[in-house]
Amino acid sequence: MSNAITISGATYTISGTVKKDKKGVLDLHVEVYDKDIIEDDFLGIGVTDASGTFSISFDSSKFSNLFDRKPDLYFVVIDYGMELLSTKKQVINNATETTPPINLIVDKLNEKTRDLINETPVSGWLGGFGTPDPSTLPMLENMDNIDLLERQQKVVWPEFSWDSEPGTDEPKRCFQMFAPDISRLGYTNEGRVYSIICPQQGYASEHFGSINIEVTVTGNRGWADEPNKEIGADIKVTGKIWFAPGSHDRKLVKLIKAYFTLHNLPFPGDKDHAIEVQTFKPGFPKVEAFPLVSGQCKEFAIPEFAQHKEISWSVGSLGVQIGAIKQTGVEKVDKFNKLVLEIFNMAGGNMLKEGNILYWNVWFTAPEEVDQAKWQEHAEYWRASIQVDHGAPDGDGTKARYFDGTPFKPLKNLAIHELPKILEYIKEHVTTDIEAKV
Repeated sequence: MSNAITISGATYTISGTVKKDKKGVLDLHVEVYDKDIIEDDFLGIGVTDASGTFSISFDSSKFSNLFDRKPDLYFVVIDYGMELLSTKKQVINNATETTPPINLIVDKLNEKTRDLINETPVSGWLGGFGTPDPSTLPMLENMDNIDLLERQQKVVWPEFSWDSEPGTDEPKRCFQMFAPDISRLGYTNEGRVYSIICPQQGYASEHFGSINIEVTVTGNRGWADEPNKEIGADIKVTGKIWFAPGSHDRKLVKLIKAYFTLHNLPFPGDKDHAIEVQTFKPGFPKVEAFPLVSGQCKEFAIPEFAQHKEISWSVGSLGVQIGAIKQTGVEKVDKFNKLVLEIFNMAGGNMLKEGNILYWNVWFTAPEEVDQAKWQEHAEYWRASIQVDHGAPDGDGTKARYFDGTPFKPLKNLAIHELPKILEYIKEHVTTDIEAKV
């Protein structure tokens, strides 16, 4: 039997299995930590294969110091954002090459997400539309042809990536799977694409509550080729930010919203009145359409924990560069929108900072039939349902991580940084106006 831990120089490699009902489970994340008196050290993350086997390598510098020469290990098993198991109370003290095999047992899975997985394409595929250059097709309004949709591919695993510190000498790229089954590719039995729904995410602000963001598709043109598991499409999008329903009860949100309503000013209280951020093809500010292509992004290396090769049916990718926030022409509104975007970027690691490029790999489950009425309802259902402080309908996705798996942590004491900005806005644009009329 092979060792659970091997040591080569300063590199530790831990191998083990995760099983449920004596069977290995595919595509689980396994985190390993070194238990410390003050703060536990994150050491690494592995992904299980079909047999439930995982392997995690890390450098001894992540845990060793004058008083801690050997790691005290514990594991956390996660299934698409849902914690299944923690062995924090069963620490492996002073782990070495003589440590017994690591066999982790879970008694549940994230059924909400796993029930979305379709392994075999439904019948009905005809083909025949071909694989033309998408630019030769007319750009269609994204929700105008729902009655033509017959087939769909659900994006169960929307994996995003962005630079959390754009403009610095060393990019700090983050990777995160957004909530599953928001994005979908819809097309005919012949393969003509007529609608694409893109992913959505939420971030929590201490004083504003849940703030939602969606890269909303406004136009599309393209095709799907099921036999070859290929897609080719151009899409036009705009970034939209709005307050989730639950955030409307926050005191500061209620105050500003009431003021905006009193003065007939637009408030981003739902997706239809969202703050809009302009987007364009990376490197081409005047090109609004950009390609959705087969395969993963090739612009950078992708960590194992952000891939789903064994469990997905196929994968596509695209990139979008963030432009300026759209102005309304009303100073109070534009400054408030800028404030919301700034707070969102503090919480979300500069995801929508002007000039940043947001990439995503969309991992599809096998094609299914489209229920046209449900397709129409889908976007509305999600925009009303996702709330980062209460969860999302089909699972919450994963936490943001750097390439080595280290969890991304937004600005420390975010609430302390955001409150002065909010109060300054209220003082300058709300209180002053009220005082002037008294």
